[in-house]
Amino acid sequence: MDDVTAILDQLNSAQREAVSAPQGNLLVLAGAGSGKTRVLVHRIAWLMQAEGLSPYALLAVTFTNKAAKEMRTRLETLLGLSLRHVWVGTFHSIAHRLLRTHWQDARLPQHFQIIDSDDQLRLIKRLLKDYSIDAERFPPRQVQGFISGCKEEGLRPAQVDTAGDAYLGQLVELYHFYQLTCERGGLVDFGELLLRSLELLRDNPALLAHYRERFGHVMVDEFQDTNTLQYAWLKLITGQQTPTTVVGDDDQSIYGWRGAKVENISRFENEFPQVKTVRLEQNYRSTSAILDAANALISHNAERMGKKLWTDGAKGEPISVYAGFNDLEEARFIVDTLKERTATGLNRRDVAILYRSNAQSRLLEETLIRQHVPYRIYGGRRFYERLEIKNVLAYLRLLLNRDDDASLERVINVPTRGIGTRTVEILRFRARDQSIPLWQALHDSVADGTLKGRAANAVLAFANLIEQLDNDAAGLALHEIIEHVTAHTGLIEHHQSERGEKGQGRVENLEELVNAARNFTQGDVFDAPEAGEGLVALEAFLSEAALNAGDHEAEEFEDSVQLMTLHSAKGLEFPLVFITGVEEGLFPHKMSIEEPGRLEEERRLCYVGVTRAMQKLYLTHAETRRLHGKEVFPRPSRFLRELPSELLEEVRMRGQISRPVTAARGGLGQNLRQQSVEGDDDLDLPSLHIGQAVEHPVFGEGVILNAEGEGARARVQVSFEHEGAKWLVLGFAKLIPL
Repeated sequence: MDDVTAILDQLNSAQREAVSAPQGNLLVLAGAGSGKTRVLVHRIAWLMQAEGLSPYALLAVTFTNKAAKEMRTRLETLLGLSLRHVWVGTFHSIAHRLLRTHWQDARLPQHFQIIDSDDQLRLIKRLLKDYSIDAERFPPRQVQGFISGCKEEGLRPAQVDTAGDAYLGQLVELYHFYQLTCERGGLVDFGELLLRSLELLRDNPALLAHYRERFGHVMVDEFQDTNTLQYAWLKLITGQQTPTTVVGDDDQSIYGWRGAKVENISRFENEFPQVKTVRLEQNYRSTSAILDAANALISHNAERMGKKLWTDGAKGEPISVYAGFNDLEEARFIVDTLKERTATGLNRRDVAILYRSNAQSRLLEETLIRQHVPYRIYGGRRFYERLEIKNVLAYLRLLLNRDDDASLERVINVPTRGIGTRTVEILRFRARDQSIPLWQALHDSVADGTLKGRAANAVLAFANLIEQLDNDAAGLALHEIIEHVTAHTGLIEHHQSERGEKGQGRVENLEELVNAARNFTQGDVFDAPEAGEGLVALEAFLSEAALNAGDHEAEEFEDSVQLMTLHSAKGLEFPLVFITGVEEGLFPHKMSIEEPGRLEEERRLCYVGVTRAMQKLYLTHAETRRLHGKEVFPRPSRFLRELPSELLEEVRMRGQISRPVTAARGGLGQNLRQQSVEGDDDLDLPSLHIGQAVEHPVFGEGVILNAEGEGARARVQVSFEHEGAKWLVLGFAKLIPL
């Protein structure tokens, strides 16, 4: 690019100010839909073209591998240069790169292995059993959360202050056992990547000086999602002197429950010298009605830096608010409405149904299925988290590192080879008692006769299989190694024996892993040219796979409605959005209402949901809902009351809806017992009364015990002879009077 001013073309004034800011510390408060990625990419291009920054002097940190890849691709397109070796990646991938390069200074074995959260949990369960610690009193997931939380705060076991608390002391001891086990096996979890890299730089002044001199500018995306350790890592590697650009939005900080510190944005402004702040407030996504509602909502948060989204686009439709008398009617309204909208040209993939709790999806799914509407749960199991893929990766890790206890334990009897739980427990006990890896315990137990007969033969056959696979790998390309392992471990036959599409799908996933390996060696991923061949390439591939397993990426899918939690929706946009269950106790969530500071995060979560909508937004709630096995009568969410009334419209389904009248709410017990349920002539519904004998096409014969509501949306409680009492909606129930 000859003319550096071309970089600023087609940017608005605030974007230009951020992009062309002089070298120094810059905070970009980027509102939802304000062109944040464009600003990031153009900022980097400006620094290179106008400020003369070398591509190799840039360190750019993102939160997902997908974002890193997009940034690199857009930069290469803008600059017309290959930027394959520029330091662009997630916190974890950058930390991993540092540790691989300086493994000796980091006090790690050269071939250390990254373990994901599932393998970490598996290891913790084994430790609880090995040390005879009650798993009910110390649930494995709670122990896992404690260890991860300590690492996010930069704390080793010796640095945790128990204040004399015996329970906390036991957790710290478990953390100590876990750390020793990982060090013995050369295992590194996600939290360890960043903590160990911080310790690497902190404890090696010459190395720290090298990287501070190397990086002429540091950039961090999604800064509102950084935790304590990530912020400390940034301060260390910059020395608060290296020019740093951070981009984030305090109004979209929704991950406090997993350690994110929204206050890091204000800390950056206060602790780094001479910070220039630029606000991106022009929105290119949503109508002004949606933006005005979002601004009004988030203004109720006291702890924010402040900005106001605006657009020069259309006012748009008002926000529709729907109140169903129960959650079934709410789901029916949503599906009926989206069917009407998609019938007029809107693609189903342009529709998102958002909810606060995963449990809310069940009824929505059932309604979508009943009405034959294709849908997909966004954020389901990702490729590298699938059982069959994790099994192959475990075998591959054992080729590189026989001391990887987690991998050995995962596949020692997969497929089944006659190695029972008792045999594995013997190996575990020996490994713990003698502080040796399971692999050595396996051979020692056969050699001294601890294992005999069939058990000894089975574990030796497994060990010989691993050795043979290792020998066979010599001279093979990466994808050939993986293809060979999947075939000769028996995994292909194992999954082919599963009936139906499930088994076939698993086999296809194994085949796709081979394709992924082939793409990796062909240079389609970061650092691939340096990966080498054979087992050297395998080591790089396994590290990449472990890092990718932490991303929140959607798969390719057919034209289908998308269901997801509000947390999963961050970063996405849809022409039509439904936010369901907007009720006190559900959204905001009951636990968040009761915890100090969490209500503001709930409001930020609602703000994120509202700003996902581009053209039309529906907010729905129900007057009665089944939660935790009980019928509750929630109040509409306070978030609805915080929206300007002039931006809202109340909508109803099929005309006027009579609110339900129940003994519990209206005090009309005697009248209710005497009332009749009048049918709707248009829908050919029967007239029924309390005590009426009826027949249901599925549940059989029964008697009406109770009733509420009117017309097709009325509910009746029927006591069935074989099924017990059930509440049924008259419009769906197909009851026949007897």
